[in-house]
Amino acid sequence: MAQDMTLLWGSGSPPCWRVMIALEEKNLQGYNQKLLSFEKMEHKSQEVMDMNPRGQSQFKSKGNKLIPDCPNEQALMYQRMFEGLTLNQKMADVIYYNWKVPEGERHDSAVKRNREVLSAELKLWEGYLQKGSGCFLAGKNFSLADVAVYPSICYLFRFGLCEERYPKLAAYYNSLKDRPSIKTSWPPTWLENPQGQDTLKDI
Repeated sequence: MAQDMTLLWGSGSPPCWRVMIALEEKNLQGYNQKLLSFEKMEHKSQEVMDMNPRGQSQFKSKGNKLIPDCPNEQALMYQRMFEGLTLNQKMADVIYYNWKVPEGERHDSAVKRNREVLSAELKLWEGYLQKGSGCFLAGKNFSLADVAVYPSICYLFRFGLCEERYPKLAAYYNSLKDRPSIKTSWPPTWLENPQGQDTLKDI
């Protein structure tokens, strides 16, 4: 079953990592894979661009249940999952600002605003975890919300987010590091170079 799948992925990329965690959670190990180099722009190759990025999971009953049966839990799971996209965008606006915006068009006011917006977003997630009924993003069980958002949380700490300033996010981040699906799919470039950056240390 898994042997018929091929995953093209990039090390440390939250979207790729989400797929890898989900495959591990569904016990779909042994798939074919090809590690792409972002630096060499392999993710923009014709092979990748020709693929259809949309599809439906055929493995609902396999491995761990990632979508709760309870309607209330399911609604919270989808809410957190989609809110994770906002978190990811606000994070990218800070981390990649100098890369995306030409030097002559950069403004200190935009940098300050992006950092303030990300800080407010992080406080929101800190509050979600403080008020939550379990140690996961959408209750007492690991769900698609965690699959979707955890890689972004890791990315934040990789770029220097202060654990003391966000203790609930830090506890969430640290509590899932050894989960088999996450440990197995941990970005190899992060294993080779555990030292991250300090871009977010003062947020």
